[in-house]
Amino acid sequence: MGAYILRRLLLVIPTLLGVMIINFVLTQFVPGGPIEQVIARAQGEGDVFQNIAGGGEEVEDLGDDSRYLGARGLPQEFLDQLEVDMGFARIVCGPDHVGDPDLDAEGCEKQDIGIAERFFIMMGNYLTLDFGDSFFRDTPVFELVWEKMPVSITLGLWSTIIAYVVSIPLGIRKAVRDGTPFDSWTSGAIIAAYAIPGFLFAILLLVMFAGGSYWKIFPLRGLTSDNFDDLSALGKVADYFWHITLPVVATSISGFATLTLLTKNSFLDEIKKHYVMTARAKGLSEGRVLYGHVFRNAMLIVIAGFPAVFIGVFFGSSLIIETIFSLDGLGRMGFEAALQRDYPIVFGTLFVFGLIGLLVGILSDLMYVFIDPRIDFEAREV
Repeated sequence: MGAYILRRLLLVIPTLLGVMIINFVLTQFVPGGPIEQVIARAQGEGDVFQNIAGGGEEVEDLGDDSRYLGARGLPQEFLDQLEVDMGFARIVCGPDHVGDPDLDAEGCEKQDIGIAERFFIMMGNYLTLDFGDSFFRDTPVFELVWEKMPVSITLGLWSTIIAYVVSIPLGIRKAVRDGTPFDSWTSGAIIAAYAIPGFLFAILLLVMFAGGSYWKIFPLRGLTSDNFDDLSALGKVADYFWHITLPVVATSISGFATLTLLTKNSFLDEIKKHYVMTARAKGLSEGRVLYGHVFRNAMLIVIAGFPAVFIGVFFGSSLIIETIFSLDGLGRMGFEAALQRDYPIVFGTLFVFGLIGLLVGILSDLMYVFIDPRIDFEAREV
């Protein structure tokens, strides 16, 4: 097993590198980079993409020296310094220069940094967990991720737990009563829940229970109340669950169908096997057969997939839910960073989440072995 884990860990490196290369290259072709964003903000223009597309007022021709359409009225020295600050260029000084590099100093000039060099500089920093500072928030990316993490973990963890707590007993019940009216109407209910878009269900919850048109039972936004620090320990717990109820329900609604049907089909496959008939022939009760023999084998694929399910919920539906319920989490931050072309946040979070996803895949394999020691990945050919 040790050799298998080592091989999987070694595969993480080229896989993560490939993901980073593809996304880094793609961003080079996306219009409206971070410098254009800063220029648009400096000039009070709300939509940088309109300028790039050629919309709006006609502008005078600035000549070949102007690299940015939105740069009219801004000094070239400001744009050069902006490129240096964002890592697109460096200051190179001659041998006679003394002191720190400065664009205004005699013998110093701006030198553009190529795409390949920028990528390797970025990856070298990532190896030391240096993700840089946000272009627009003036805060280290690591601190931003750490600050927003509790919101996304809350949605992912509680939604996954609720999905398992509801889906596993329901799936077992459906397997035992396969073909009965109970099986039919519960299948219709969970498929209908799966078909409802998460954002639409979230809006419905807001309208119904957060002061929309009916009841004001739950808060409209945030993860905690303004007076959270003044509450008692029990009050803090109650306040926390009061705030996360609607977002977690909205996130969980579509997760029941797949897990419930997977549990049901897994139990049905095991119930038809010979060892179950043998156990029944020995006079064991149905409960003993079901939970003493079938459960462990049937739940192998369901329980072992817990890490992957959590990561799927963690990454999948957080953006829309966080936006609707005004939760300041990773999904919302990543979306805003992509719109603003805040590359340190975009690539820093991509690197961290990509690494987490790959490691979770290894953890899922270890869960299989932990639940059923008969599984031997070492014997498989890679």
